Amino acid sequence: MKSLIQKLVETPGPSGYESQVRSLIQSEIESLASEMWVDPLGNLIARMGSENEDDLKIMFSAHMDEIGVIVTHIDNNGFSRFTKIGGVRPQSCPGGRVRFLDGTIGVIGTERIRNIGDAPSLEEMFIDVGASSKEECPLKVGDVAAFERPFVDMGKRLVSKAMDDRIGVAILIETMRQLSEQKIAPSFQIYFVFSSQEEVGLRGATTAAYGVNPDIGIALDVTGSGDTPKGIRMEVGLGKGPAIKVRDGGMLADPRIVEWMVDTAENNELPYQLEVLEFVTTDARAIQLLRAGVAAGCL
Repeated sequence: MKSLIQKLVETPGPSGYESQVRSLIQSEIESLASEMWVDPLGNLIARMGSENEDDLKIMFSAHMDEIGVIVTHIDNNGFSRFTKIGGVRPQSCPGGRVRFLDGTIGVIGTERIRNIGDAPSLEEMFIDVGASSKEECPLKVGDVAAFERPFVDMGKRLVSKAMDDRIGVAILIETMRQLSEQKIAPSFQIYFVFSSQEEVGLRGATTAAYGVNPDIGIALDVTGSGDTPKGIRMEVGLGKGPAIKVRDGGMLADPRIVEWMVDTAENNELPYQLEVLEFVTTDARAIQLLRAGVAAGCL
């Protein structure tokens, strides 16, 4: 799956501007799905399994958007001020590179930092695209960019931007491939949702779930890790198996879903971890709160 993951993570798709990565996903799954469409919010939805509308509906969701930046102002010297799209951390920005959707590359700089130990705020940063005047700058207010960080294969570990949540996207694509290769039609309907705008408020999953109206919803996303020096305190560690969500900052997973996942892992001798995340949330929250409520969980 590494070549697929590399293609996915290196394709830009900031929240609300997912068209390039959506087209890539479409090309990977168009021969696998019984039906596929894009809804008004930009979610890519693919259906497999039973053709009977009365059969059980299971919705899997992995968001295809990523964090990024958007230009707010360009000064007379050609430097662009910006704000964030999604959970951009200011301390990780200085010296970083961004790629705008038209291919323009910029480097993030900072104003003079008087106290060297202080982390600058986004308001104290700018993007330098090599222009020396406002007229020379190829950018305009409202242009968006994703971070430019190459995919690195470290053997048992992969490093890249946008693993959140292109890794979930890759797993959904691989799941569709394996279901297709089995040539066995499940007795239930399966909806694979590659959701938009998760990083700015679970927006895509909210509308997609309303349209699909599933009986069961499962999100696939990334999580924190408690196995780094002086890191956060949680049981999840890299390489110890998928993390079955019990609770996060926005939802409590349905205990029946948690038990089902645990039993499945143990019956098949698969490694797993139980995850309690004390901050942020996933598409599962949006699915869970749909209409009259949905049994929802997350891996």
